[in-house]
Amino acid sequence: MINAAHLVALVTWIALTLLCVAWETFLAPLRPGGSLLMLKALPLLVPLFGLLRERLYTYRWTSLLVLAYFTEGAVRVWVEPGRVRVLAAIEVGLTVTYFAACLAYIRLRIRAGLRTP
Repeated sequence: MINAAHLVALVTWIALTLLCVAWETFLAPLRPGGSLLMLKALPLLVPLFGLLRERLYTYRWTSLLVLAYFTEGAVRVWVEPGRVRVLAAIEVGLTVTYFAACLAYIRLRIRAGLRTP
């Protein structure tokens, strides 16, 4: 069960990172030819090795970081038209899935007594 929560969290985190880059480079950039808004994916790369190594502390703080991406997606679902709205809805789905998997992983790890690494 712990491995499943870890796998879901890791896959959704990587998918969110790839979505942020693809969104602002070629799927629906703010300007034709790409946008510097793709730099919003950089904070998602910082905790990647901690998530791969199953660091509990990394899971704890990324559960807060992902809320910023949820907020951005929710606002853009509400405001933007067309393809951007669909991409924002995918972003919201990924963030909610990550948040749920992250909380499940943290809870399962603590219940199992596996506080480290």
